[in-house]
Amino acid sequence: MTQNAARTLAALAAGIVFGFGLSLSGMLNPARVQGFLDVAGAWDPSLVFVLGGAVTVTFIGMLWVKKMPRPLLDEAFHLPSNKRIDAPLIFGSALFGIGWGLGGFCPGPAIAALPVGLFQSLVFVAFMLAGMSLHDRLSKRTRS
Repeated sequence: MTQNAARTLAALAAGIVFGFGLSLSGMLNPARVQGFLDVAGAWDPSLVFVLGGAVTVTFIGMLWVKKMPRPLLDEAFHLPSNKRIDAPLIFGSALFGIGWGLGGFCPGPAIAALPVGLFQSLVFVAFMLAGMSLHDRLSKRTRS
């Protein structure tokens, strides 16, 4: 098996596991997500366990990654080099949170819900792609 085929197979396996976990945890249900975000109303704390599990797995994974000389399927790790907290980061994070709260989706669950046929997911993904395209166009203008 070639290196490229192994990467593709690993990405497919990771995507399937991620999508299954999102489905199993209820993250594909916008009402459940919005119930979790409604801390002043009928709060649904069940997703705290999902988020806690995700943070725990990521923490353990990062400890393991830091001990590795290189990734299994690449020559080097591709970690972010920018560690600054600046206005674009804060604005983007706020916009992400607002979109998550209003739509009940974040990008992963929205894409994972597409095969289920949820209309809200289709609308969310369409607007997400439009926002990404707009961001790319605006970023190119400011760089040139």
